[in-house]
Amino acid sequence: MAATGPAFAHVKDLRLSLGGAPLFDGAEFVLHKGERAAFIGANGAGKSTLMRMLAGVAEPDAGEIGYASGVKVAMAAQESNFDGFATLRDYACAPSVSLRGSTLATPAHQAEAALENFGLDPDRAPTRLSGGEARRATLARALGADPDVLLLDEPTNHLDIAAIEDLEKRIAQFRGAALIISHDRRFLERVSTATLWLRQRRLIKLDRGYTAFEQWAENVELEEARTLARLETHLRAEEHWLQRGVTARRSRNEGRRRKLLAMRAERRERKGELGGASAAIQAERGGESARLVIDAKKISKTYAEKTIINDLTLRLMRGDRLGVVGPNGAGKTTLLEILLGRREPDTGHTKLGENLRIAYVDQSRAILDTSATLWETLAPQGGDQVMVHGRPRHVAAYAKDFLFGPEQLRQPVSALSGGERNRVALAVALAQPANVLVLDEPTNDLDMDTLDALEDMLAGYDGTVILVSHDRAFLDGVATQVIGPIGNGRWAETPGGWADFEREYGGVTPKRQATATPKATSAAPIQPKRQTKLSYKDERRAAEIDALLPKLSHEIDTLEQHMGDPDLFARDPKKFQQLVARIEAARGERDTIEAEWLEIELKREALSAEE
Repeated sequence: MAATGPAFAHVKDLRLSLGGAPLFDGAEFVLHKGERAAFIGANGAGKSTLMRMLAGVAEPDAGEIGYASGVKVAMAAQESNFDGFATLRDYACAPSVSLRGSTLATPAHQAEAALENFGLDPDRAPTRLSGGEARRATLARALGADPDVLLLDEPTNHLDIAAIEDLEKRIAQFRGAALIISHDRRFLERVSTATLWLRQRRLIKLDRGYTAFEQWAENVELEEARTLARLETHLRAEEHWLQRGVTARRSRNEGRRRKLLAMRAERRERKGELGGASAAIQAERGGESARLVIDAKKISKTYAEKTIINDLTLRLMRGDRLGVVGPNGAGKTTLLEILLGRREPDTGHTKLGENLRIAYVDQSRAILDTSATLWETLAPQGGDQVMVHGRPRHVAAYAKDFLFGPEQLRQPVSALSGGERNRVALAVALAQPANVLVLDEPTNDLDMDTLDALEDMLAGYDGTVILVSHDRAFLDGVATQVIGPIGNGRWAETPGGWADFEREYGGVTPKRQATATPKATSAAPIQPKRQTKLSYKDERRAAEIDALLPKLSHEIDTLEQHMGDPDLFARDPKKFQQLVARIEAARGERDTIEAEWLEIELKREALSAEE
């Protein structure tokens, strides 16, 4: 429950219009000492604008913003600005906000302590800071001011999981009032004691944290829908339900969750079949198999005498969704590049499956041409259609899936915000005819509605996904397995999401597993001779599959080329139907023998482990 301390801040009848349209109207709420309020609202609803008004750097059209006497306010804005500061000490000493003519300068010793608590050197020049370092400097300045009211706009952006968990502890210990905008659902669940919801231009408040938000929001909408139905019609009520879609989203999330749990169960079963013998993978036998996407065997990489990766073996199968976690600088990007064959390991080797088509969205969003318009980016060949997994869609309709309105289609990408550019990059990548999707920090700057949309799209994606993320809730909702560093260059993998990885390895080091010691017996039973290699029958079948798979793959490619003729159906519908029937049969044959190949390889690995 939210704290009931004295009121530190109050907002009354706040109004603001942009371009003639009201952004919010009659917004009211009170922040009490000890409250940590999650600030929720759709993309573009005006959350950041309202927070800037609370900080005194923007003005409403009407209404009142008041603070208790002597209350100090500090804000950590979403974008950091280090212009004019020679050192981080200078930056941290400067006022974090200007509050209606008054400033909050921080004493040097206090600023230095805050920076050092966030792992930053006060004498360092603020040039060439990484995204995570810039975010920590912004937080250090805000917290170092020792405010009574703390305003945080996307505080977890660019932070790794360890830094986010450290911030959670700091916010939990904060004794003042806090207002927090964040897309990180797990972070909000752990730090918030109240929830503010900006919807339909009005603010409503729940005196409970974000954990209770979804159910509360559903109840609010259902009650409003019932009222509307009594006043108007049942049809209008259904339209109102769809206006935000919490009810529909909850149902969709349940379906997505069931599918993910089934995929994780399959992953656990496969991992169990390996019998802990992953180091004995024999990838060469199935090199042409499309079922095996990436096979990394005993890879190691060292930089400046620091071992980043040590003796890692990893197999990625078609349909897997691998989450890569770890602190900034742990080697996640290096691991990605080695797995994708873009960088050579010092030892070991990586083998890629046949016919891989990879779409890679890196942190810099290099996939985008910032001089092109949104329309040109989504439809680079011209026209008004974009091909999404082989099916045409209108540019405006596809853009709407990523929360872009028709009026934005002619804007250059360079004019879009960081979150909007991220959404464009995802739209481009997801439209490509790729069977491997690699996403490096895809959740940065995304709002919750877009995160839900992205999870929906990945739930229906029929290829393989590799994603680097610090968003724990996103990993729990998407990944079928997670891999992360556990010390001394060692990496560990576990089926499931972040919660499973954290439970098994504590997020840092593996838990010690108790090992039962068998009791001695007076007479040990005679053990049968163990099989140490495949039977003649299995070896012969493996050789047959090695020869058959390339032929089937070639046949499927040839059939696809014939069916790519746009005039074939009109010219010879009978032949078209024959091609359709044969390609479906060939794909079925390939899937069958791929499964047979995998079974033989699993058996081979288990036997090798016993030697």
